[in-house]
Amino acid sequence: MYKFVIRPFLFLFSPETSHRIVAGLLKMPGVCFLIDFLYQYKSPLLQKTVFGLQFSNPVGLAAGFDKDGKFFDEIAGCDFGFIEVGTVTPRSQPGNDQPRLFRLSKDRALINRMGFNNDGVEALVERLKKRRNFNVIIGGNIGKNKLTSNENALADYEYCFEKLFDYVDYFVVNVSSPNTPGLRALQEKEPLKKILNRLMELRRQFSENRGQRTDGIPRPILLKIAPDLTNEQLDDIIEIVHETKIDGVVATNTTVSRDNLLTSGPALQSIGAGGLSGKPLAKRSTEVVKYLSEKSEGSFPIIASGGIHSAEDAIAKLNAGASLIQLYTGFIYEGPGLIGKICRKIISG
Repeated sequence: MYKFVIRPFLFLFSPETSHRIVAGLLKMPGVCFLIDFLYQYKSPLLQKTVFGLQFSNPVGLAAGFDKDGKFFDEIAGCDFGFIEVGTVTPRSQPGNDQPRLFRLSKDRALINRMGFNNDGVEALVERLKKRRNFNVIIGGNIGKNKLTSNENALADYEYCFEKLFDYVDYFVVNVSSPNTPGLRALQEKEPLKKILNRLMELRRQFSENRGQRTDGIPRPILLKIAPDLTNEQLDDIIEIVHETKIDGVVATNTTVSRDNLLTSGPALQSIGAGGLSGKPLAKRSTEVVKYLSEKSEGSFPIIASGGIHSAEDAIAKLNAGASLIQLYTGFIYEGPGLIGKICRKIISG
């Protein structure tokens, strides 16, 4: 029904308008119950414990879909094992000028240059305080404001971390979006270690002074990386994870590459800059997961994201060494039925 009725209707509108329509539909009485009835698939065999958290299944929703935490309770009904809100910044910001989100339907892909548009971390906290569904894990993806210089970026990450600490189950540090000028420079070894070491220090302080979970597990901290890193840079990432003792990596964010696309060159030129997500990213993101897993000898968990449009795509990520997976563009193109298909495939092998 999604591919033949709902998706064609949604694709009549601009991507951002379609997103608002979906958010409105999810809040309508009975819609989540219908999604649950049609698509949900549960099994205790899908449960998985990663960095000390128990996930009902390994399929999550990536950051960006519900960046302001406006409908995480509703979308949990789609049977996600975890949902990542954000990327959120200390202060609200409008993001880049529209249009800033584009479909590449021939490639089953998106290009976005949203620019961390969000209502600010305090608005997100107020929504998280009203959380109803505690059966699904909630992650908080944090970033810096556009007008904050890289020299002062640490303060932005500290602020978001402190504000969200009591309201999310894990953190993801986003230094890999291509749509905030200069942000990816924070992936360099020294500035990245400075941010991660400070957040780990804050975690220790908050855990001691404000209490941990009842199971004694502090909030895991993960790093989200770009797919465009070289093997030498990935080696640095492995070293940084080991040195800072963060809990894992999210691989990967969107790519700036435009290689091997079916969409025409003139069409791509008219769209302009932005991060590419979706099916064209599948191969590279899996390569990054495999490289990290093998070179680190599986010493830290990896959440795989990028180009998952089928159960087979998901299994490829898990076989490459991922502990969990995340959907975004695949969820838009394939619909909520994709989660159940992946879960069934995991069970059946």
